[in-house]
Amino acid sequence: MIAKIVGVPDVHTVHTATPLLPGDWLAFGETLLLAAAGSLVASRLRLRAGGLLIPLFASIVLQQTGLMTIDLPRWLLAGAYAVIGWRIGPRFSRPLLVHAARKMPIIIASTLALIAACGGLAAGFVVFAGIDPLTAYLATRPGGADSVAIIAASTHVDTPFVMTMQMARLVVVLLTGPAMARFLASRVRPPP
Repeated sequence: MIAKIVGVPDVHTVHTATPLLPGDWLAFGETLLLAAAGSLVASRLRLRAGGLLIPLFASIVLQQTGLMTIDLPRWLLAGAYAVIGWRIGPRFSRPLLVHAARKMPIIIASTLALIAACGGLAAGFVVFAGIDPLTAYLATRPGGADSVAIIAASTHVDTPFVMTMQMARLVVVLLTGPAMARFLASRVRPPP
């Protein structure tokens, strides 16, 4: 919808479909080994989000230096997308929905403000950096990087740019979030 509103032309580079089976079984095995090893290292080091970040950064370095090729077959991606969906769904409990209903005006206003701020940043990318509007929108859109990855993988956008921006945002939040939360918690009084 965003692409049509901002007038993205229908002509895009054609992405090849992800194959059902791994194209290179050795690369697929290395990819699985990297994911498992990264998660193991993260758990041993007790790093929050390390299970995501360590394999992510290691795969970037290894692939960019030519030491490894990431190979993810379609069935693995589909399974990963299903697991992400199954993780999100059960979080919506009745007490959470009741609380959200009471706070709905604040939630809607905050959401619209966040979307507007991200849209302004995306417009800046389009105007000043020459990024196509859909890529700019996905790179700056709020929400989880997992859902952005799913959308980017199924559309004709500059996926490396989108994921780099999303991961940069994630790293900034991980580095600054705890300090910001402590700062805000020390300034806000709990209700009587």
